Amino acid sequence: MSDSDISGSFLHSKNQNMLLLERCELQSSGDDGDEDRRLKRREKNRVAAKNSRKKQTQRADELHEAYECLEQKNRQLKKDVQFLSEEQRRLTEALKAHEPLCPIMHCVANLGSGTLGPRDVGVPSCLPR
Repeated sequence: MSDSDISGSFLHSKNQNMLLLERCELQSSGDDGDEDRRLKRREKNRVAAKNSRKKQTQRADELHEAYECLEQKNRQLKKDVQFLSEEQRRLTEALKAHEPLCPIMHCVANLGSGTLGPRDVGVPSCLPR
């Protein structure tokens, strides 16, 4: 090979390399648009995922707070039930202790048991006239 052949071959190969490089640049410029869109989409997805996790955490915190509030209310209601049950027991005992001594209870009992009422026997009535 002569020097001119070598230089011609070098120029030919240089031209081919330039053409390949230009073709790659054209393709990559199209790929850059695709790459940009892909990167934007990934960033948008990343932000959406972050917001979703934040919202989920907030919802979990709200549910936990509501749970604590309901637990406290439930404890208070149980105390109220216990107090009212005890009060009912005391009042029932007091009523049982008072029953034998109560003239109203005897008056009502006599009215239901016989034909003679308190007005008929001369006992002061416990019922309105």
